[in-house]
Amino acid sequence: MSDMSNVMEQEVEEQEGLQMSFLDHLDELRKRLVNSVAAIMIAFVVCWLVSDRIFNFLSVPINAQIRKMRIAAQAINGTPDLNQLKEGESTQYTFVQESAVGGVKIPLGTTIEVKKVVVDGNADLVTVKPWTVGKSVVPAGSSVAKIQSETGTSIYYDETNGLVISKVGGAFTLYMTIALYTGIALAIPFLLYQVWAFISPGLYKHEKRYAAPVILMSAFFFIAGATFAYKIAFPRACEYLLGLQQSGKFQTLINAEDYFDLIIMIMLGLGVVFQIPALAFLLGRIGLLTAGMMLKTWRYAVVIILIIAAVLTPTPDPYNLMIFAMPMLGLYFFSIGIVWVFGKPRQTDEEYAAS
Repeated sequence: MSDMSNVMEQEVEEQEGLQMSFLDHLDELRKRLVNSVAAIMIAFVVCWLVSDRIFNFLSVPINAQIRKMRIAAQAINGTPDLNQLKEGESTQYTFVQESAVGGVKIPLGTTIEVKKVVVDGNADLVTVKPWTVGKSVVPAGSSVAKIQSETGTSIYYDETNGLVISKVGGAFTLYMTIALYTGIALAIPFLLYQVWAFISPGLYKHEKRYAAPVILMSAFFFIAGATFAYKIAFPRACEYLLGLQQSGKFQTLINAEDYFDLIIMIMLGLGVVFQIPALAFLLGRIGLLTAGMMLKTWRYAVVIILIIAAVLTPTPDPYNLMIFAMPMLGLYFFSIGIVWVFGKPRQTDEEYAAS
């Protein structure tokens, strides 16, 4: 009986030990979640203070595409046939394409007096009199073609530029959303550290040294993914989507909230997807992943990558799908090389010390 009692007491003690271990894990998880939320809130407050600048930064791609679309639509009006004028003959020139002087827009339909001149065998139209536009004075003899060519570097706004807010509190909600998502993005390195701190107790001592390189790699590839989305992927998608509206049947009024939901989702999504090399490095370094395993499953990886690209791509065409998918495929095969170089079988601390 005493032996049976001792066995029962030992089982109870083991269960209590397991229960304490589970509760300790829950407490550790709670601690990491609290730290993560606090970091996001601090980053949110910082981003809220500069949310207008973040707004301007994120709106650059759509404004550039809208402007490009409008200029392309106006270009069908063509240029005047100067062969119908004699050299030195004066006429009235009407601006039918967007132009600007000193950052001030020249309204479409503006008419000025010009004359034809021939310089080095090339015909051109120049102003006959000085012309005042806002605070700028265009001197007589200025080339109309030069004024229009310099418009691309000028900045001006009118009622057709920018994004549309459809609700009274839309601007406030928009700035809150921008600040929150940007705050999450800025907090990514700290969030990754919290994840590492939670799982590190289950790793060997020598494996915990990989925290710094993994976090640095993750931050680098997240920035690379977000930059790729901002500079390449999203502008190409905008070009396709807005190109469907150049038929003249539609007036382009883009809802600001919908636009920022889309661009932020794509930037954050690609930022996360670009973590493939960092994750592969970690798993390969601790011996849970090998280059052989990745090569054997590359077909499944391609299918998964195409599915992810299809979800992230805001357009149904295969061209934009490939713009999203090709970098991810490249990163996957790049990760195989990383695992091949840095991967090694998993070792205990004693085996690692002996090797």
